[in-house]
Amino acid sequence: MFSLALTYARREMRVGLKGFRIFLACLAMGVAAIAGVGSVSTAIVEGLRQDAKVLLGGEVDLRLTHIRATEEQFAWLGRNSDRLSEMVRMRAMAVRADGASRRLIELKAVDSAYPLYGKAELAGGEQLAASLAPVEPNVFGAAVSPRLMTRLDLATGDRFKIGEATLQVTAELTAVPDRGSQGFELGPPVVISMKAMEATGLIQPGSLIRYHYRVDVPVGVDAETWIERVKASFPDAGWRIRAVDNAAPNIQRFVDQVSLFLTLVGLTALLVGGVGVGNAVRAFLGSRTGTIATLKCLGAPSRLIFTTYLIQVMSLAVVGIVIGLAIGAFAPMAVGPLLEGRLPVAARIGFYPQPLLMAAVFGLLVTLIFALLPLAQAQSVPAATLFRNLLTPVTARPSPRILAILAGAGLLLAGIAVVTAQRPVIAIVFVLGAVGSLVAFRLAAWAVMRLAKALPRPRGAKLRLALANLHRPGAPTASVIVSLGLGLTVMATVALIEGNLANQLNNTLRGEAPGFFFIDIQPNQIEEFDDLVSGFPTVTQMDRVPMLRGRITGMKGVPADKIDAPPDEAWILRGDRGFTWARTPPKNSEITRGEWWPEDYDGELLVSFDDEAAIAFGLDIGDSITINLLGREFEAKIANLRHIDWTNLGINFVMVFSPGILESAPQTYLATAYLDDDQEPALEAAVTDRFPNVSAVRMKEVLESVDEIVGNLAVAVRAIAAIAIVAGVLVLSGAIAAGHARRVYDSVVLKVLGATRRDIATAFLIEYGLMGLITAVIAGIVGSVAAYGVITWVMRADWIFVPWAMVSTILLSIAITLAVGLAGTWVALGRKAAPLLRND
Repeated sequence: MFSLALTYARREMRVGLKGFRIFLACLAMGVAAIAGVGSVSTAIVEGLRQDAKVLLGGEVDLRLTHIRATEEQFAWLGRNSDRLSEMVRMRAMAVRADGASRRLIELKAVDSAYPLYGKAELAGGEQLAASLAPVEPNVFGAAVSPRLMTRLDLATGDRFKIGEATLQVTAELTAVPDRGSQGFELGPPVVISMKAMEATGLIQPGSLIRYHYRVDVPVGVDAETWIERVKASFPDAGWRIRAVDNAAPNIQRFVDQVSLFLTLVGLTALLVGGVGVGNAVRAFLGSRTGTIATLKCLGAPSRLIFTTYLIQVMSLAVVGIVIGLAIGAFAPMAVGPLLEGRLPVAARIGFYPQPLLMAAVFGLLVTLIFALLPLAQAQSVPAATLFRNLLTPVTARPSPRILAILAGAGLLLAGIAVVTAQRPVIAIVFVLGAVGSLVAFRLAAWAVMRLAKALPRPRGAKLRLALANLHRPGAPTASVIVSLGLGLTVMATVALIEGNLANQLNNTLRGEAPGFFFIDIQPNQIEEFDDLVSGFPTVTQMDRVPMLRGRITGMKGVPADKIDAPPDEAWILRGDRGFTWARTPPKNSEITRGEWWPEDYDGELLVSFDDEAAIAFGLDIGDSITINLLGREFEAKIANLRHIDWTNLGINFVMVFSPGILESAPQTYLATAYLDDDQEPALEAAVTDRFPNVSAVRMKEVLESVDEIVGNLAVAVRAIAAIAIVAGVLVLSGAIAAGHARRVYDSVVLKVLGATRRDIATAFLIEYGLMGLITAVIAGIVGSVAAYGVITWVMRADWIFVPWAMVSTILLSIAITLAVGLAGTWVALGRKAAPLLRND
């Protein structure tokens, strides 16, 4: 039977692709979106893999915070490596020689072996080592970022100060090879020599300094074995060790998260296209009603008819998928140049079969899911009913077998989306949301059609005709609301999330955030610092706390590397964390469980922990937390849990320890100051001139950087979401094209009855305007619910309703439906009545 079905299918397809152009376009766009996102992210990940040693700075990177490696440790590293390089990194203030301007920088001091891999790029092609040599006694060379030169108005040969050292710009630093080893940069980079770092006077007990030791492991020894040896030799060293398989974790996480979100949005576009697939198949089978009826009358079994048209549909689906895969495969070539300079790694242009295969599977499954119902209806209807279908559309209930196949394909599609996602929980929420949205829009379409039918007949003929067209047999109402609704929901969700983030940045955060964070204040400077800042004009509030840096090495006796950290809280276990000790509860938090210790407490080490993080890690009052501070292990018992308001950007810590043991540890102070914007430059100059070792972090600049990152992400998301809108427009066009014959018939009959072309066009515009308005309102409601969930549950921020997002969604929906609807019916309006009436 399959060979016969294949023969029939091949003969039917000789007529060409008429009626399937929108089918192909919808499928190709959705597949292209998924394949493109997958190919670009794979190209970036491949770049991370190939450049891992360059990004890390060596085959292994060992990092210590606050303290330098001992002579014994350094000697061991030298004996057990082919090459060894030491690098020191911290944040500091760069000040023009005349003190006219200053800027927070990312300072990096390197030795003569730096870099082990890659090359520091200097504008004039100079060698880094030569550029860092002393210019004259007590004046050191520095390779400086162009951003800092612009900000401080420096040119090559000009001098500036860092701490107590005088430096001269000897080279313009365009790129460093180990950018992947750094986190979020608060300032432009400056590279100096180790001797220059010593001259700055910034290396003081408790200062936030990170020492990196990059190693080339000996030939014949793999990195994992070498790491085990160094751990065994110095079990209490307290360093954080990374190898090339984890060279740039921050970049990797960012790429994974953005790729996941864009892939899910692309899958939404594919689902929207799936509605178009279903419409195209239904319209195609409607045009083959006579052929199917004839075959049934001649004894053709239902299975033969089903198989014949399934072969045609899936064959055409393969064509659309191949087109989409071709576009997606070339996406890295188009996007690669746009990403250049935005990431510390170059995307590796190439052919990556895995994301293309995944996109093809998604495309095939979506086609199968949306084509099964119309195919099942065609095979299930008796021959006589099919002949009647030439005049009156009818439907049939699909068999349990078809429903089982449909459910299986849907579960398989959802399962693949979840299993292949980096964050399965987010994928599960998306799948449930997509299914819920499809059901909600379909039910909404049904309710609109029932309501339009139940409403009293209006007196105006145009409005009466428009309402009748909403519920008549073969009306495109359901297709328009479902297809356009999904795309508009994505746009509304993105607009509402972006609006909330903009409100947080521009109003809440900018209004509540302090003007400055001051870091690395030494204990012997704190009284003078307090007097200077608290007495400065317009300073309304100043807060300060002691700060130490350490890392969590265990919870409840379980080593940190054995803990399955929840994705949203995993950052707590990554690397060093800032923490403090206090006698009284912090201002920006509320005790939710347990009791705070007395002000004069001097017993075993206790800790106050973030309550949401405690729930995520399964921690409770009395559980133990182990931290490593300067190479020493300390165990603390959880005394209470706090709810922390992170949105005010004040001083907040996940962990606050009891006084006593930690008071004598090397530490610095962290302070914030709230003041008028116009006084910020003067306060920055006063503090950094008086205390050269203190770094001032201006929150306005940090928020601007965050705003830029959010804006860039929003552009990418809107671009992918626009694909969903375009797919919805194609589906809308297809639905209108499928009803073209009916439109022509309606317009001719109305003209015979005396209606003018303007009257008919007005009725059609009212119809499509109503559909657009209804779709936009439903999309706005669903999008608001989705955005509320993201803002409150994922981002843990306050939700506000953004009216312009809803208004723009409504206007866009009405504009699209009116434009496409009128364009699709314009030909029908121009048809003359006489030829059609003679033919009928």
